[in-house]
This record gives sequence, C-alpha cells and structure tokens, in this order.
Amino acid sequence: MKKLITGLFLGLSLTFGGFTAMAQTAAPAATEAPAAVAAPAAPAADAAPAAAPAAAAPAAAAEAAPAPVPNKGDTAWMMVATLLVILMTVPGLALFYGGLVRSKNMLSVLMQVMVTFSMISVLWFVYGYSLAFTEGNAFIGGFDRLFMSGVWDNAAGTFANAATFSKGVVIPEISFAAFQATFAGITCALIVGAFAERIKFSAVLLFMVIWFTFSYLPIAHMVWFWMGPDAYSSAEVAAEMTGKAGLIWQHGALDFAGGTVVHINAAVAGLVGAYMVGKRIGYGKEAMAPHSLTLTMVGASLLWVGWFGFNAGSALEANGFAALAFINTFAATAAAVLAWCVGEAMHKGKASMLGAASGAVAGLVAITPAAGNVGIGGALVIGLVGGFACLWGVTGLKRMLGADDTLDVFGVHGVGGIVGALLTGVFNSPALGGPGYVADWVTATMVTSADYSIASQLWIQLKGVLITIAWSGVVSVVAFKIVDMVVGLRVSEEDEREGLDIRSHGETAYNR
Repeated sequence: MKKLITGLFLGLSLTFGGFTAMAQTAAPAATEAPAAVAAPAAPAADAAPAAAPAAAAPAAAAEAAPAPVPNKGDTAWMMVATLLVILMTVPGLALFYGGLVRSKNMLSVLMQVMVTFSMISVLWFVYGYSLAFTEGNAFIGGFDRLFMSGVWDNAAGTFANAATFSKGVVIPEISFAAFQATFAGITCALIVGAFAERIKFSAVLLFMVIWFTFSYLPIAHMVWFWMGPDAYSSAEVAAEMTGKAGLIWQHGALDFAGGTVVHINAAVAGLVGAYMVGKRIGYGKEAMAPHSLTLTMVGASLLWVGWFGFNAGSALEANGFAALAFINTFAATAAAVLAWCVGEAMHKGKASMLGAASGAVAGLVAITPAAGNVGIGGALVIGLVGGFACLWGVTGLKRMLGADDTLDVFGVHGVGGIVGALLTGVFNSPALGGPGYVADWVTATMVTSADYSIASQLWIQLKGVLITIAWSGVVSVVAFKIVDMVVGLRVSEEDEREGLDIRSHGETAYNR
C-alpha cells in the first residue's frame, strides 16, 4: 500500500509539473469562461462531444439579446446519456472482460475496471476537465476549471452553460462535464484488458494516472476542443476562432464520439502494455479459455445498450443528429455481428457465441467516429467492414504482432477505431448519403456533393489517426517505464499461477 500511495503521488506531481509551463502561457484568465469542443461538427454531426461554455457575443449584441437558456429536454437527454455510458463501464465492460479471463482472475479484472473508472472520474473533476475543455493552446487547455471552479455563476445566480453544435443552443456545463467524465473513465478502463491476469494492481493505478494526464487529456483537447458555434459571429473572426481550437480539430478531422480519443488511444496503450508487461506464464502452451461466456454475453449486451448514450449523447442535443447517431449505432452493430459470424464460419466452420459478442463490440467501435457523420447505408457498410476487419485483428494481425494482448484490445478497439475513423471520411460524403460537415460556421452551411473531396478528407482522417497512435505510443512507453521503476509491473510467478483474485485482493469470485 505504501508503494501504491507513493506511486499515485508521483503521478499527480508529474501531472501538475508537466502542464504548468503550458498553462501559464496559454490558459485564459480564471474569470473567463472556457470555450467549446469537438471536431467540425454540428447542427451537426461532424464532430464528437463538443461543448464548452458558449462563447460570448459582441458586447453590443450581448446587451440587446438575453442569454440562451438550456432546454429541459436537451438537459434531460444528456443526463440519461451519461447514465448509459456508466452502464457501459460498470457493469458492461467489467462483465465482458471478467467472463473472458480465467476464474482465478475474475475479481481482479472487475476491480481494475471499477477502481480505474472511479479514480479517473475523480481526477477528471480535479483537473482533467479543465485541461481538456478550456482554452489553452493547440495541444492542451488551461486551469480555468480546476476543481470545477466557475461552473456556478455567482453574478447571475445560475449555472454556467456549455455550447452545443447549434447557435444559441446551450446545456448546463455541469451536464457536459459529467458526460465527458464517463468517456475518460471508460477509455482508461478499456486498457486493462490488454495485460489482464499478470499485472500488479498498484501498477495499473499508477499507469492510469500518468497516461490519463499526458495522453487522454491532450488527445481529447486536440480532437474535440473548439470555441463553439456562437464564437463564429462574423467572417472576420472565423479564422481567429479556429486557431484557438485543438490541433486535430483545426485539421478538420471528424470524430463524432471517440474513434481516436477513446478507441485508438486506448488500444495503442494496451498494445504497448502487452509488450512491456510480457506474456502470461504458459501463453501458447496452456489452455486459457474464457471461464464464463455467459457473463461475456451479458457484458456485451450491456455495452450495446449503453453505447446508445455514448454515441447519440455526443450530439449534445435531443435532435435529429442524436437520432441519426442512434440508428447508425443500432444498424452498424447488427451488421458487424453478422459479419463476424460469417467470417468465423468460413474460417473455422462454426460461428461462436464469443464471436457474436466480439462482433457486436467491433461494430460499436467502428461506428463511434462516424455515428452522426454518415447515413444509414454508410453505417451498415462500416459495420460489415469493421466486423471482418476486427476478426482479422484478433487472429491474423495478433499472430503477426506476437503480443499477448489478453482480451484483444488492439485487435478490436485499435483495428475497429482505425477502420471507423477512415471510413468516416468516405461516407460523410453527401454523394454517399452522408450529411457533409459544416464548412462555414458563420452561416452554418453544409458542404455539397460537388464540394466534398473524399480523398482530402481521408488524408485528414489519416493524420488524426497517426497523431493519436504516435502520441499514445510514446506516452505509454514512458509511463510503463516509470511505473516499472516505482512499483514494478508484474506480479510474481507464484502469484500469477495461483491467481490475482486471492493474491492481490484476498478473495475469490466463486466458492468451490
């Protein structure tokens, strides 16, 4: 426990030390409201969780027009969406992962998921939200919302508002912050599947502190932070407002709900961890079959249900784009289940329950960046391609990489995230049934078929993917090295053979 506490304090010290210089030069004054978020999106769907306090209009206009008031329907929908994402993580992800490991490690995986989610949620409200979603520079935000300061407007006697993707439409900032907290929590929890069954509990927690701070927060800021639609009050200020956004958002990358921020980001960290922690004892020689596919099916089903909040909630309003993200999540996931089953039957002669559950997750991952950015036909294609691609990711690609990625985090979330991110650039095209993205935020006009270039958008999407892979990879290597030096990464051989449930937590999942 002393090592764990020491490790956590080290991680926190690294956090504030590493970002202080940037924050001092880049963050706006503490009295200013944070800006907004996301990728080209809006009335829209072009981007992902985006929002931050709505930008103030010019002084004269502000005096003439009353401040927008949050719609109760939008606010209620965001709270429901937040609950659904919590459902995805605990119990959804926890049971999905728990059923896939051996019975002697069931509780250790449940603990890693639940405690990681809880710890990251706390760190989010301490400093994470501020660094991800306030104005700073192209890579990281500032400290305006440290400890969630400023979310209550003393002068107005009400809560601060966050922008959505529609001009003049806002939601309470605290609802947006809570929604985004669940994204941060599940992203970190996803990583534990890659090195399950042989890592120290203290090592998991210390790694998550460092990685969350130096990988998740910068990537979230780069992809989703912008100044909000109301900031684009005239053509004269448009370039200035765009210049204040995150780097990948400035490039024009589309990521509706986290293909880069969540899935690719976590998958790369997991793959690095699988290499650096090493293979399980007996890997490739001993049977390591899942101990309960029933629980895995239950977990996958909860993930599917919760994912509607994850994707549809990223519209930030209860509107048509939320409905589009909802139906696309439904359609793509169903298509991916069928694709995985067909591929498995062709390869092995039989379709399995594990394959169907894995296909569902593959489809959910692949449609995430595209959910509000493509038409229903495009969603079906993305689901089919994602199902087949992720099946290859956990078979052929896994053998090529040679890593013991225990629960195929990279094969599903990495491959699915990359496929979804790239195909978003294809099927966002109005010629292929997509909505196009908002090209001019001053007039909120949409791109037409004649104006949309699939090749150009594909290149933009690829740049976002490559930046995420490189950033997460470097941070992960450094973080695992630090953790190894401070608390050590791996349990002893004796502990691993007996199981982490009893050795790490002093309890067992099942009474025999």
